[in-house]
Amino acid sequence: MKNLKSIALALVVVLSTVSISAQTKKVDATKSTIHWVGKKVTGQHEGTVNLKDGKLVFKGKKLAGGLFNVDMTSLTSTDLTGEYLGKLNGHLKSEDFFGTEKFPTSTLVFKKVVAKSANVYTVTGDLTIKGKTNSITFDLATTANSATTALKIDRTKYDIKYGSGSFFDNLGDKAISDEFELTVALKF
Repeated sequence: MKNLKSIALALVVVLSTVSISAQTKKVDATKSTIHWVGKKVTGQHEGTVNLKDGKLVFKGKKLAGGLFNVDMTSLTSTDLTGEYLGKLNGHLKSEDFFGTEKFPTSTLVFKKVVAKSANVYTVTGDLTIKGKTNSITFDLATTANSATTALKIDRTKYDIKYGSGSFFDNLGDKAISDEFELTVALKF
């Protein structure tokens, strides 16, 4: 009987020290959305860009990591039509902005995840756009099968300086904000 208790105690100790294994949840790129807004002195443009693939890593029920690839060639405006749509999309994909021919994919790799409140995390990650990588921090809310965030990105950190009042003088009403906004809804 004493031997059985010792075995049971040893089993409890072993089981309590086993770490929780990570669970990877693949993001459904076809059901997920990335909406962007770019502002200028005289107004704004908005549109979408498609997620190529992505995953979130959970340990137990807690977010622990993530990796995302964005198809920059899918970048499009949703507030214009016809000739103006073609012109804006072409300009956004040109070297003045995202250079999608040379840089068809942007990536985000989570580096640090800290629980902020129930199912809300502060994420610090490496964002790569146009071959330039910078650290960004944002909050991400999760549910059992989705995650959402809204964040602002300073485009000038990725060598996207076209129309920036921070780099060019006398732009007047042609100045474009250095930041663009993203609203992301992930489904998995």
